Amino acid sequence: MLTVSELTARLRGVVEETFPALWVEGEVSNFRLYGAGHAYFTLKDEGAQLRAVLFRNRMRRLRFEPGDGQHLLAFGALEVYAQRGEYQLVVERLEPRGLGALQLAFEQLKQRLAAEGLFDPRRKRALPRFPRRIGIATSPGGAAVRDMLRVIGRRFAGLSIVVAPCRVQGEGAGAEIARAIADLNGLGDVDVIIVGRGGGSLEDLWAFNEEVVARAIAGSKAPVVSAVGHEADVTIADFVADVRAATPSNAAELVVREKQAVADALDALRRRLERGVARPLAELARRVDGAQGRLARAGAGAHARARHRVELLTSRLHAASPFARLASHRHRLERARARLDGLLARRLEGGRHRLGAAVGRLDSLSPLAVLGRGYSLTRTPDGTIVRRAGQVEPGDAVNVLLHEGTLRCRVERTREQDDRPHV
Repeated sequence: MLTVSELTARLRGVVEETFPALWVEGEVSNFRLYGAGHAYFTLKDEGAQLRAVLFRNRMRRLRFEPGDGQHLLAFGALEVYAQRGEYQLVVERLEPRGLGALQLAFEQLKQRLAAEGLFDPRRKRALPRFPRRIGIATSPGGAAVRDMLRVIGRRFAGLSIVVAPCRVQGEGAGAEIARAIADLNGLGDVDVIIVGRGGGSLEDLWAFNEEVVARAIAGSKAPVVSAVGHEADVTIADFVADVRAATPSNAAELVVREKQAVADALDALRRRLERGVARPLAELARRVDGAQGRLARAGAGAHARARHRVELLTSRLHAASPFARLASHRHRLERARARLDGLLARRLEGGRHRLGAAVGRLDSLSPLAVLGRGYSLTRTPDGTIVRRAGQVEPGDAVNVLLHEGTLRCRVERTREQDDRPHV
C-alpha cells in the first residue's frame, strides 16, 4: 500500500524522466499574465487539455503577445505539481503554428498602432523643398550612410548634414534609434530626418518594427523619411513615417533636389519674368509720356490757383495768430497757479494746527505723562500689574516703574487700607 505522497513521487519520477523535453501543439485558452511577469495558460485540442506556465524570464523574450485562441507550439518539460496532484508543462519556447513569431508580432503591433491613428495619412507632413540642415539616424559604419552622403553631395553640395549614430540591428537597437531621433529633434534646427539602413532579413530589420521606434517617429518635430532595406522590405517605421523611401539612396533623392535642376528652373523662371515684364513696361512708358504732357498743361493752372489760395490762407493766419492766444493762455495759467498755491498753503496750515492739538491730547493720555507727575507703576516679576496689596505677600519681589528708571524692591508688609486719612 502507498500513501498519496509516495504515489505522487513515483509518478513524478516517471513523468519527468520520460518527458524531459518535448514540443506540444495546441490552442491557447485561459491565458493570464500576472504582476510578477509569469504567464499561466492551457493548451487544448479536441480531446484533452494541458496546463502550462511561462516564467517571466522566458516571457520577456517573446516577440509576439500570446492570447486566447492562438494555435501555438510549446517546447518545454513536464513537471508534476505534487501539492495539487497535477502536472503542467514548463514552457521554454513558444512559437505560433504556421505564422512565424516575428511576423505575428509585426501584425499585432501594426493593428494596434493603426487603431491609434499613427498610420493616418492626414497626420503625415510634406517634406521641405529646400532643407538647410538634414539629420540622419543610422549606423555610422554602414553602407547606407555612405550612399546617402554621396547622393546628397552630388545633388546639392554644401548642405549641412548631422549624423546621429546608432545601432540598427540586434538587442537594444530599437532604443538607440529612438534616442537618435530624439537627439536630432533636440538640436532645434534640423529640417528633415532620414531613418534607415541597408537591406537584410526580417530579423536584421526587426529594430525598425519595434514600438519605441514607431512612437519616436510619430513624435518627431521634423518630418521623417523611412529608408529601411530594399523596396520589397516593409517595416512598421514605413507606415508611421511621413514619407517612405524605397532605399536609403532614394531617401536622399527625395529629401534633396538636384542643385543644377533648381538652378535651371530658376533661370527659366527669370527669363519668363523678363518677357512678362518687358511688354507692360513698354506700354507703361507710353502712358507715362502722355500723362506728362497732360500734367504739364494742368500744372500751370493748378499752380496759379494754389498761389491764390496760399495768399488767402496767409492773411487769415495773420489775423488769427497763435502767439496772441498763447499769451492769453499763459496769463490764465499763472493766475490758476497762484490760486492753487494759496489753497495748498491754507490747507497745510490747518493740518499743522490739527496735528499739534492731537499730539497734545495724546500726550495727556500717555501713561508716561502720569509717571512724570510723581506716580509709579508696580509689577510682579512675571509682568502682572499690582493694583491691590492682596496681590503680593511679604518677601515677594516687585519692580517699580518710575518716570525715569525702575526700582527692584521686596515687600516687607502689606496693608489693605491706605494710611492716608479719609476725607
